Amino acid sequence: MKFISTRGQTPPLGFADAVATGLAPDGGLFLPETLPDFSGQLARCAGLGYADLCFEFLRVFATDLPPETLRSLVAASYTGFAHPAIAPLRQLGPRLHVLELFHGPTLAFKDFALQLLGNLYGHQCRVRRESINVLGATSGDTGAAAIHGLRGKPGAAIFILYPDGRVSPLQERQMACTGAANVYALAVDGTFDDAQAALKEIFADQDFRTRHRLSAVNSINLARILAQCVYYLYAWLQLPAGERDEVEFVVPTGNFGNVLAGWLLQQMGVPIRGFKIATNQNDILYRLFTTGEYRVGALRPSLAPSMDIQVASNFERFLYYRLGRDPARVRAVMAQFQATGGCRFEPGQEAAFTTSRCTDAEIPEIIRRVHREHGYLVDPHTACAFKELTPGRVSVVLATASPAKFPETMQAAIGAAPTHPSLEELKQRPLAKHRIRAEPGAIKAFIAAHGV
Repeated sequence: MKFISTRGQTPPLGFADAVATGLAPDGGLFLPETLPDFSGQLARCAGLGYADLCFEFLRVFATDLPPETLRSLVAASYTGFAHPAIAPLRQLGPRLHVLELFHGPTLAFKDFALQLLGNLYGHQCRVRRESINVLGATSGDTGAAAIHGLRGKPGAAIFILYPDGRVSPLQERQMACTGAANVYALAVDGTFDDAQAALKEIFADQDFRTRHRLSAVNSINLARILAQCVYYLYAWLQLPAGERDEVEFVVPTGNFGNVLAGWLLQQMGVPIRGFKIATNQNDILYRLFTTGEYRVGALRPSLAPSMDIQVASNFERFLYYRLGRDPARVRAVMAQFQATGGCRFEPGQEAAFTTSRCTDAEIPEIIRRVHREHGYLVDPHTACAFKELTPGRVSVVLATASPAKFPETMQAAIGAAPTHPSLEELKQRPLAKHRIRAEPGAIKAFIAAHGV
């Protein structure tokens, strides 16, 4: 299978090269040249364990990897998850389920893709006998998961940009307390969007990215999205047969990647009824799907910091399909957005999506309500998903992080702060972070000085 850029000015690549490249040289994002149809494979997939299901799904895309190599990489990616089901589906009430995505090594849903991506990069370094410098930007959980997937891997160095003072203290410790010599936690002045804008400008410098063998771990990387498709399929297969056609996945999201993975699976023939996009008070996606206008607003730090985003990178992948798979139209819209900070759309394929918005004032009360009604603790991001469930639907809420990562918010909400041994151990380690300006020149100089 080949993969093409949303902007249409990059030659099609195989899976391994698309993953290694990350952001397409023309500034676009890679997508499969054609989406496969999985509707005839669903009965065969029922009953598979998580790793086996992931292999069966990804082998359709990773046709340039030997099947046994892919199977081995996938199997290794899920050995560090604490729950035997990897992504357990818990029922909280009639027609209400929670998909727990926080049992990986960094206690957040990003582990599902980034453990795999780290192993893919490690394999690439071994087979090609090349070193690689991996660059990412994070609003909280991506950085920790990416670092855990790559720390200590021979031939790889990882540089993670994050907004200084705008991630939770424990999220920062997961990035800056690893002790690994190949890990660089870069605390930038400004917001996540500033960090992401600098990252994209660095990747646009083709000479620099080639000279330093640069690749990406953000959800701009194709492997991230494909790996996340799997937990939607896994959850759908766990549902009672009578609920599958009525299910709405309720997804806390800021960068659109998490919900896009589910939507792509729907386009591949899995009969999912719909998706609810749950935003925090930084609500560019809520505004898009309620008004048709995609426009940057002022970013406000929140209790759900991983969703503190005003430029949702993965929206470009949806836009490609929204505009009839026409790269020229995608280029025009993205140029307009870059020039003006906004663009407007007429109603179209958005019928698959409903939306909700949750303010900081509402998050603690939702945490209390879910705990009171269901005896279940949710982190601040997952709380946003419980703001508004659609009546008459089977709801599967994606629980994206462990509440133990946000002790201050949990203490304020329920009077107790859950703990986790891995996080408690981090509190004893020294921070090793590097403050840096959110400017491409400063970041490139750091990579050039410290990269492999």
